[in-house]
Amino acid sequence: MRNTITFFISLLLCASLTADASQEDQLMRFIESKAIKRQSARATSANGPEETDPWADPGSFSHLPTKCPIPPAGTKAADKIMALPGQPPRVNFDQYSGYVMVSEEHFRELFYYFVEAPYEPASKPLILWLNGGPGCSSLGYGAMTELGPFRVNPDGKTLSRNKHAWNNLANVIFLESPAGVGFSYASNDKNNNNNVGDRRTAEDTFVFLLKWLERFPEYKGRDFYIAGESYGGHYVPQLATVIKFMNELHGTTFMNLRGIFVGNPYLDDYKNEKGNLEFLWSHGVISDQGWAGILDNCTFSPSDDWQCFVASRRPQRGDLDPYNIYAPLCLHAPHTGIYYSSSYLAGYDPCAPHYVNTYLNNLEVLNSSENIMRNTPFCFFLLICVAAWHADASQQAQLREFILSRRSSSNGIFFPWVATNSLRAESFSVTDQTGLKDVDKIAALPGQPNGVSFSQYSGYVTVDENNGRALFYYLVEAATDPPGGKATSGVA
Repeated sequence: MRNTITFFISLLLCASLTADASQEDQLMRFIESKAIKRQSARATSANGPEETDPWADPGSFSHLPTKCPIPPAGTKAADKIMALPGQPPRVNFDQYSGYVMVSEEHFRELFYYFVEAPYEPASKPLILWLNGGPGCSSLGYGAMTELGPFRVNPDGKTLSRNKHAWNNLANVIFLESPAGVGFSYASNDKNNNNNVGDRRTAEDTFVFLLKWLERFPEYKGRDFYIAGESYGGHYVPQLATVIKFMNELHGTTFMNLRGIFVGNPYLDDYKNEKGNLEFLWSHGVISDQGWAGILDNCTFSPSDDWQCFVASRRPQRGDLDPYNIYAPLCLHAPHTGIYYSSSYLAGYDPCAPHYVNTYLNNLEVLNSSENIMRNTPFCFFLLICVAAWHADASQQAQLREFILSRRSSSNGIFFPWVATNSLRAESFSVTDQTGLKDVDKIAALPGQPNGVSFSQYSGYVTVDENNGRALFYYLVEAATDPPGGKATSGVA
């Protein structure tokens, strides 16, 4: 099956990964997309029933398995990594990696990288680490640039020890989650494409832990902690909720959860947005005029509309690290291809993600029978962040966001990763398009000049309802006498 896995995640990355792609870029992208979704959903939900809390009812998780079959003998041994390519000598801890099937019906497998403590691992707790995004790799970021045992050297080929690694004090699992992130994957079916979100992520991670503990039974009953950062502010407490409910629901201890900890957690849309913008203003990144414009248009509540979205992204913030505005940046020499830091900061290299990218795309790392990917073919692109687009406040970015927002108001659902099937004439039909022309009409593009005298439209037209394929168009009519003239359209 692994030889036939779909490459839609890789293709998304190939099309959208920029030189500045990072976990913070992905989180910003997610925040902006949620802002647009809130605007489109606000009108339809204002008079609707109050939303129920999907995490409030323990019984809603009763469908989850309570035990898993014992894995075949040798499964743990097969996952053991003898040595990572380029690792330094005298590594004194065991490390493992592999796949755990979390849905056989829909073929979802999660990839993990596990490092034990160098000294007395049997007496130390177990930690599950989850990076955020959503969509960022716990291997590419967590293990290789943050708290893992190794750092990738600037040559992109060798590793060095991280003296601050968490496995000095605990045994740590780095999990690529949800399915589709990093080296985890799922088959290309409607269930996997449509039924996504935080709940699916938490449930899949619970099943992963249940099965992983059968593969590593010595960790059953061990003190267990969940940790994460960024959008892990959702993943971590939600997984803890599932574990707590399952333990109480069945009167047993599936995992001996002792606590959770999150760093820089993304918890609340509105508080996060206000805090981020106010911080940038108070530190001179956003001008007084820009901040005043934000306050004039934003209440940081569900009532905020497109004017707030535009105002909050109008101020030019420059090129900076949003997690540390005083930190150096990674610069790229276009003629030599070399990445280098704009200045020196002890213990920090802003170019580390580029070294990791080179390392994990090394053929020896990808194809060696004793490495983290072990015999698993994949498109040779590091999935540090899935579809991690660079976020900026430019007019072009606002236009891009506007175009993306058209998806929610157009007919059909857009799945850019759906595989092409043969078109069968007998199954083709035209659905009712009444009213969609008015929906697709663009009143004005952001930043367009005054005096525009022609009509323009954009939206999606579904060409395959069964498989969810849709084509995007942008139509501009002639400025005078459009019905009798010629129209030109572009399809993306």
